[in-house]
Amino acid sequence: MTENFVLLPTPRHITWLEGNFTFTDGRLVLLDSRQAQAVRFAALRFCAAARQHLGLDWELTASSAVPAGQVGLTLAIMPEAVAHPEGYRLRIIPEGITIQGRDAAGVFYGVCTLIQLVQQADGGVLPCLDITDWPDFPARGVMLDVSRDKVPTLETLFALVDRLASWKINQVQLYTEHTFAYRQHPEVWKEASPLTGAEILALDAYCRERFIELVPNQNSFGHMRPWLIHERYAHLAETHGEIQTPWGNYKMQGPFSLAPEHPGSLELIRSLYDELLPHFTSRQINVGCDETIDLGQGASKAICEERGVGQVYFDFLMKIYQDVTRRGYTMQFWGDIITQHPDLVPQLPRDVIALEWGYEFDHPFDEHGAQFATAGVPFYVCPGTATWNSIAGRTDNALGNLLNAAENGLKHGAMGYLNTDWGDNGHWQYLPMSYLGFGAGAAYSWCLDANRALDVPQALSRFAFDDPSGVMGAIAYDLGNVYQVPHVPRIHNSSVLFHLLQGATADGKRFQDVTAADFAATETQIAAILARLDEARMACPDADLVKREFVNAGRLLQHACRRGRQLLGEGEDKAVLRADLEAAIEEHTALWLARNRPGGLADSLKHFDALRQAYA
Repeated sequence: MTENFVLLPTPRHITWLEGNFTFTDGRLVLLDSRQAQAVRFAALRFCAAARQHLGLDWELTASSAVPAGQVGLTLAIMPEAVAHPEGYRLRIIPEGITIQGRDAAGVFYGVCTLIQLVQQADGGVLPCLDITDWPDFPARGVMLDVSRDKVPTLETLFALVDRLASWKINQVQLYTEHTFAYRQHPEVWKEASPLTGAEILALDAYCRERFIELVPNQNSFGHMRPWLIHERYAHLAETHGEIQTPWGNYKMQGPFSLAPEHPGSLELIRSLYDELLPHFTSRQINVGCDETIDLGQGASKAICEERGVGQVYFDFLMKIYQDVTRRGYTMQFWGDIITQHPDLVPQLPRDVIALEWGYEFDHPFDEHGAQFATAGVPFYVCPGTATWNSIAGRTDNALGNLLNAAENGLKHGAMGYLNTDWGDNGHWQYLPMSYLGFGAGAAYSWCLDANRALDVPQALSRFAFDDPSGVMGAIAYDLGNVYQVPHVPRIHNSSVLFHLLQGATADGKRFQDVTAADFAATETQIAAILARLDEARMACPDADLVKREFVNAGRLLQHACRRGRQLLGEGEDKAVLRADLEAAIEEHTALWLARNRPGGLADSLKHFDALRQAYA
């Protein structure tokens, strides 16, 4: 029986005992009388699960003056029981179940594990066991891009928080460029359907109840185009001209970054913090400051030539740091620029948190982690789900990237693990495509050793899609690997199928060895994966929507294959392809609005324009 259980994350230590516990109706959940309110929410979560999965009603009590035989579950905060913060001990014996937590969060996480066991209780019976568990990383987070281009509804965010909390995630960030409703800056967000202050207050409270810290995230240097395109802020741009990028021969048109020497740049950032921060209980803020690729190419050209690009970047970062610390906050910032200037790393204050990000399986988390560790600078490792620029993900790369981050984060003493989910180039991936990365990242950041061999498809099926058959998790896993079209070279942070949907042509480098038959084989592979959807037994509330999302993701990927064949001279008529594309876009629009606000949709759909024009 014990071999059939899957848990997400897998606990650190499990000892299987003799005997079984049988759930029966009418028993009590006994709360720690000293701190009953601290564990009440966890108890209510268990009671809801018992009703849903077992059809049982268990009542809460904080009084020990009840016969011991009536108590089915005991919840207590007992620091002496587990030595580590957020740790717990879960013990199931024939007489009853006890959960002892180092703190209230530990009790909550013990209940999360118990609920997962309850979901798998055959006939209301669980084997006896003893679990002792605690996390590897103090901070285990997920960052969701809500600026490019999707802004989820509050209902979508609540549901995601519930899922992440059940996987023992304790930090959430919403990456923001312009999608908070700043009252002093309405022109920036008026078309974006932004999150309001009232909504952030509600989300913050929802997170806190589930032991998640909602950390404010506002980019404050690079990635400021949504602001700088407006006349009111245009004078703050580093440049409005052509920008040389670090990505090969790719060039882009400004604006992009704030001009660090303009006094109005810092004034703007301060005004944003003034409005944003009071809506959060967290005393941290992620100020971004990544990818300032145009620095030194415009307004700051002379000063960068005199002092160096790295020093100019560092000086502006320190101005932001001074403002943040004056407010009583800890500053997080993306570490990509500072690692390009290793001499500056030791100059960082020791009360900042550097966010070391990278999204390929071979990202140098080891090298960069060593830089921060040697300098004594606190840092997080920040891998990603690899779903953006891919439609359905890049499964093998995502798992390799997530493992690499965990291994080297632990090696160098990272204090956190922030799993990122971006929305580059239209945010075409549907939210369930990211569950695989979220789940695996949660497992690896909780306890790497116990979760290295995690059956990711099985865990995903059970705890993301509520599918005991295991089919849905396998579909998500397999569809995330179809990006590997035979004979197509690996593309950094993307896939050839995604590039084809974005209007790419058959350039010699990517198509040198690929044939139309390779695309046909991939299209057939996708069809075979989607055919298994009818075998899935999803019981999650949004099962029908999830199925539609996977079908249309597959359809878009199949269309990319058909486009690839056409470019190689063996495809269908343009009119046929155009009709198929328009049908997929129509469904994409409907699916977008099922989980997200309308703002950003028009910008997202513009990314199909190049392909539409190719079929004209």
